[in-house]
Amino acid sequence: MTEFLAIAAVILSISLGLGLVRVFKGPSIEDRMMSAQLVGTTGIGLLLIFGTLLDMPSSIDVALVLALLAAVSVAALTQREKNLESSPASERKQETRILSSETADRV
Repeated sequence: MTEFLAIAAVILSISLGLGLVRVFKGPSIEDRMMSAQLVGTTGIGLLLIFGTLLDMPSSIDVALVLALLAAVSVAALTQREKNLESSPASERKQETRILSSETADRV
C-alpha cells in the first residue's frame, strides 16, 4: 500500500509542477485561476497522502480547510468577473491592464 501511495504522490507532484508553470504562463486570468485550482486540489491530495504515509491525522483537517478556501476563491473570482462585465468597457480594459502589469512584475 505504501508503494502505491508513494507513486501517487510522485504523479501528483508532477501535476503540481505543471500547474505552477501554467499559473505563471497562462494566457488569461481564467486559465491562471483554473491552474491555481489545480495546484490547490493537488496540494490537498498530497497532504492527504503524506498524512496517511506519515500517520499524521491532523493533515486531514488542514486539507479540509484548504478545500474550503479553494471554493471561496472560485466564488470570489466569479463575482469579480460578474462585476467587471457589468461595468463600462473602459474600466474593464484598465483592470486587465493593471492585472497584466502586476503579473509581469512578479515574473
